[in-house]
Amino acid sequence: MFKLKGFKPDWTNDPPPKGTYRSIFKWGAPDRFKHPNNRLYAMLKREFEMTDADFKKPQNQGNEQVRLDRPPQLTNQHVEPLIRIVGPENVSSDDYSRTKYSSGKTMEEAMQLRRGIAGEVADIVVHPRDKEDVSKIVTYCNGHKIPVYVYGGGSSVNLGFKPVKRGITLVMNTHMNRVLSFNETNQTITVEPGIMGPAYESVLNNAPDFFNAKRRYTGGHFPQSFEYSSVGGWIVTLGSGQQSSYYGDMYDIVLSQEYVTPAGVFKTYDYPATATGPKLNDIMKGSEGAFGILVSATLKIFRYMPENQRRFAFIFPNWENTVNAAREISQGEFGIPSVFRISDPEETNVALKLYGIEGTVIDRLITLKGLKHGERCLYIGHTEGEKGFAKNVKKKVKRICRQHGAMYITGYPVKSWAKGRYSDPYMREDLNDFGIMIDTLESGVTWDNLHRLHEGVRTYIKSRPNTICMSHASHFYPQGTNLYFIFMARMNDMNEYKGFQQGIIDQIQKHGGSLSHHHGVGKMIAPWMEEHLGTVQMDVLRALKDHLDPNNIMNPGGTLGLDTNDREK
Repeated sequence: MFKLKGFKPDWTNDPPPKGTYRSIFKWGAPDRFKHPNNRLYAMLKREFEMTDADFKKPQNQGNEQVRLDRPPQLTNQHVEPLIRIVGPENVSSDDYSRTKYSSGKTMEEAMQLRRGIAGEVADIVVHPRDKEDVSKIVTYCNGHKIPVYVYGGGSSVNLGFKPVKRGITLVMNTHMNRVLSFNETNQTITVEPGIMGPAYESVLNNAPDFFNAKRRYTGGHFPQSFEYSSVGGWIVTLGSGQQSSYYGDMYDIVLSQEYVTPAGVFKTYDYPATATGPKLNDIMKGSEGAFGILVSATLKIFRYMPENQRRFAFIFPNWENTVNAAREISQGEFGIPSVFRISDPEETNVALKLYGIEGTVIDRLITLKGLKHGERCLYIGHTEGEKGFAKNVKKKVKRICRQHGAMYITGYPVKSWAKGRYSDPYMREDLNDFGIMIDTLESGVTWDNLHRLHEGVRTYIKSRPNTICMSHASHFYPQGTNLYFIFMARMNDMNEYKGFQQGIIDQIQKHGGSLSHHHGVGKMIAPWMEEHLGTVQMDVLRALKDHLDPNNIMNPGGTLGLDTNDREK
């Protein structure tokens, strides 16, 4: 392999210039970065047949100022009434705002923005101050058939708020980010949808200071997008956090919701359980703005006891043993770890590099134990809850893992994983700067079909030469789990990427996986929804759409596949 003496890639360490395309597609904080370590860099060169020379000059960095070639289509006749509702300071139509609030974090959008292509953008951006503003806006837009899209935290990875029909985008996190009530007796909190993950968790962790509460609490929801996603976004996409195996996902956590729809405003009850027929509350979870706009939600909260966490990590001899142990733990009825993650051999290889384990004493002990590279699998986790409970769960987990041939490697890998949990996505920009694409698709799957799905999707991905496919499961249930497929390739052509991605979704569908486990559907996966759910179920959802949104102004253009015709598919 050709090497340049003393060479180190010129990874970008400068915040994107303000007003640029890069400032929109870059993940996270403008001044925060994470670069591949030396072992990972060496692996990238080997896997993609690259040399140091290929990393000398970044490409398509997107540092140009945002410029649109299409003025807003909404006339002042419609803009002025919206300004009167929210005030002139809360309405913008400049090129940068229209592009920023029309863009999520999909690989497709990043590839376009790097090339100065904005795609579809809203005509104007509106920042509502409260639910009364939202109600007035929806009423006005419905009367004039103006499309309405919603922007929460901006971390969508499914083209969820892409304004295909233009119109307006409502930004919820600017003003609608307040705690509306806190109930320690019921262990619930009611918030506006724009509150971001860190602010939400901070309020709960410090409940004695904010609410004079007796205890500290946690929301129990920690997706990798936690720092830059909103509570409303979690709910309307049916999100799952890294600790969902213990706390549940958003479907489990949300007790009640309040929506503004073109058909009217409604609020569901926060009873812990009722037998009053099918629950509209459940139907609205995961509705992705297609039926109405979420303006408040009441959620379960949990006692915050981080001092009781018990960390552990194991190396298994192979994937089959790893899966069998995970299933036994999930069905053991002794409790379940909150962090619970198993990696297949290819991801394990990358993880040992990323977490700084490769080359250490732990790595040498793994080799001496006879756990072979290319076969061995990593399991990391930690327990949560009351001290005795957390201790007992760890004890049971260790026993099951050892019964399946695993080697205990302490809790160190969990600490390394946790340290990089929210910073790992920052490496995407480094890779993209040098033409390396990295993306993710995930699926829900039952235990009896896990190996078929895993093998089928991996076979397709690996059929492309020089392509990495890392797989893991990180959300567990007695009946099954999820599978992540993280694929990396040297790929610059947009059409090639989209064709490859669509092929993976086809394979997930073909091999019996759900189209999404916790990233939602948006407009990206919408074309597969009819085949996946069937016409009868889709007709029920369309009937609800027709009732709540008869003029199809709520997130139109393919969301959930509700208004996608055959040609558009």
